[in-house]
Amino acid sequence: MILIDSSVWIDYFNGVQTPHTDWLDSSLGEKPIIIGDLVLTEVLQGFKSDKDFKIAKDLLLNIPYIAMGGQPLSLQSAINYRYLRKKGVTVRKTIDVIIGTFCIQNQFALLHCDRDFDPMVSYLGLEIVDI
Repeated sequence: MILIDSSVWIDYFNGVQTPHTDWLDSSLGEKPIIIGDLVLTEVLQGFKSDKDFKIAKDLLLNIPYIAMGGQPLSLQSAINYRYLRKKGVTVRKTIDVIIGTFCIQNQFALLHCDRDFDPMVSYLGLEIVDI
């Protein structure tokens, strides 16, 4: 399974062409892509127009959904954050540590365009999509 981070979805919906959005566009309906509740919230909250919100919502609700969160994930995310801090790395957004930890625990690959995930690859074994 492949979880697509909000960093890629946001570029995708804004029409920004990158290797990540190209991969996403060619993989929709072809690869085992999922969306999590945290990513869904991050993506949809950014739309200014109701029309664009509805278009994105309709597309995203057709992608297999998985709930993220819970006490075990929260605890492991805090452990991972503290481990990275001890390595001299400060992740800017807590939600990215949660998303990365979720992928690690569930052995999902992550497609992202956000440098906060790079230390999770190096130090925690986060698997990413090779594009």
